[in-house]
Amino acid sequence: MNNLSTVNAEISIVPIGTSDTSIGKEIAAAYDAIRNIKNLKKVTLTPMSTQVESDNLEDIFQAILAAHNSAKSVGAKRVISIIRIDERLDKPNTLDEKVQSVKTKVS
Repeated sequence: MNNLSTVNAEISIVPIGTSDTSIGKEIAAAYDAIRNIKNLKKVTLTPMSTQVESDNLEDIFQAILAAHNSAKSVGAKRVISIIRIDERLDKPNTLDEKVQSVKTKVS
């Protein structure tokens, strides 16, 4: 793979079939599973998703699978995973650099 490649992804899971309306337990399990993927460069929890950064797509797919499966392992009867992946091949482009680029353009 191109050594300039940066892969950013946003992972959001929706556990269904839990015991009540709170999904914090399932989200915590998914976030913890993602944090345990060794080669991810950055993992950021946001109110609506978890953002991850890596040098390769395989680590991103591993994080998605870990998040999805972890929600099932703590009791969700159904899991919907919503994924957005941005793979840039011409130059490295981290999550922080993306945010900074927008901030420099805001008046």
